[in-house]
Amino acid sequence: MSEAIGTIFGFLGGTIVSCETGYRVLQHPNPHKTYSRLSEAKWFLALRWCEQFHYPAGILNYEGQLAFYNEASWKMGEENFLPRQYRPAIFKHCCALGLGESTTFSIPTRDGFSWSQVEIIAIETDPRYGRVALVRLL
Repeated sequence: MSEAIGTIFGFLGGTIVSCETGYRVLQHPNPHKTYSRLSEAKWFLALRWCEQFHYPAGILNYEGQLAFYNEASWKMGEENFLPRQYRPAIFKHCCALGLGESTTFSIPTRDGFSWSQVEIIAIETDPRYGRVALVRLL
């Protein structure tokens, strides 16, 4: 028995399909995985976005915490990837963006002679919690 499809839309390079039992992500490794909430499907795609990179990437929340970061960020160290003192400014930049828009932010390196460039993308996975910033080193 096939399920009726309601809506299909793209999010962060993935495709979410609504069906009778919830939401499916076409890129999910388990083709039968169904999420009961749209926010859960969006969160899966946000995690997938971070994990696709071989360089540091993560999800920064409004509290200045990295809610998720990929393996490259873990190897580099969370503090080396996004030093805590710059996280509020990075999130402030995120809040100035429209959803889905991106910008860059420069962070001075520890030696003080160079800068790291971070790309910031504003997204909202769950309206109850507001936006988050997808961040990655360029």
